[in-house]
Amino acid sequence: MNQKVLYIAHAAIIAALYVVLTEASAVLGLASSAIQIRFSEALTILPVFTPAAIPGLFVGCILANLLTGCVPLDVLFGSIATLLGAFGTYYLTHLKKTDNTSFPVLTPWQRRLAPLPPIMANTLIVPFVLAYVYQIEGTIPYFMLTVGIGEVISCGILGLLLFQVLSHYRRHLFPINI
Repeated sequence: MNQKVLYIAHAAIIAALYVVLTEASAVLGLASSAIQIRFSEALTILPVFTPAAIPGLFVGCILANLLTGCVPLDVLFGSIATLLGAFGTYYLTHLKKTDNTSFPVLTPWQRRLAPLPPIMANTLIVPFVLAYVYQIEGTIPYFMLTVGIGEVISCGILGLLLFQVLSHYRRHLFPINI
């Protein structure tokens, strides 16, 4: 199969999954409380498996934020946070390939730290959106705490669980390094 077509297909599927999972979180009321848990943020682990996840997550975040009624600055900065996190995860986990396969062999520290870039990006960017765009009462440190907790749950716990499951099927889901 053409590698460009496969890359675009992976990115589109990831974007669609991001939108659906964000909507599911919103319907369950998990995306609008003090500690927001977006199931879609677990997908930020996917750059470990394919670089197509980077544009997929970015476009998915833009679409999800638009569909859930976010204001334009939230769409912009929230999507940038997701993009930065996706790039960070990709580069953190592709620092060193230790074999000739299409997948990096992750050291234990790379595996544990893979969710850290999206957690950090969202924890540093989203609180300012909450405070200055939505003008929600609270301090930046408080918002950093609540956003950080939500991101640890979404990216850290759920993301690493997703990583464990996908690791067993990665050669079928992501057959080539695109």
